[in-house]
Amino acid sequence: MTAHESGGPEGPRLISTRTMDIVVALLFLAAAAVVISDSLRLGIGWRELEGPTAGYFPFYIGLILAVASAINLLRAIFDTKGAQRTFTTIPALRQVLAVLIPLVAYVFAVAFLGIYMSSTVYIALFTWYFGKFPIWRGLLIGFAVSAAFFLMFEVWFLVPLPKNALEDALVPIVRSALFQFGGRLGL
Repeated sequence: MTAHESGGPEGPRLISTRTMDIVVALLFLAAAAVVISDSLRLGIGWRELEGPTAGYFPFYIGLILAVASAINLLRAIFDTKGAQRTFTTIPALRQVLAVLIPLVAYVFAVAFLGIYMSSTVYIALFTWYFGKFPIWRGLLIGFAVSAAFFLMFEVWFLVPLPKNALEDALVPIVRSALFQFGGRLGL
């Protein structure tokens, strides 16, 4: 048994690989059951002159997912070596949560602050916390990335992304200023 398998310098083992394989296989089996049952509700037949009904293809995708998950579940149940391998440790889980919790907060912030302001703050905090850059540099990088996305989606592709009231009010102003500026340059 290596230092990593016994917990070693990375900390004590929190959960084994075998346990996680079983949990993931069961979750995918549950997802497959939902897909299959809803496909059966919609109908999995083939109609003359129309083709497949709405549940036809999802049913077979769900069936493939169920078979693959069942195979993974059986392999995990009988995997004795997997019970000895470490899936994660407490310090490693803390590192994952240090990224996951701000990501979840960012997703919820998009609904209230809009995607551009949320992205600016999210990028700024990540460059400051993980990159150890000064906060002003993170804000500058976040603003530049958000401005680039704004130009790409709102101006060039004309695809509206979630915005707050301030960002929503700025879109027509920025768009008209860019078209005037582009017209002066002959673009």
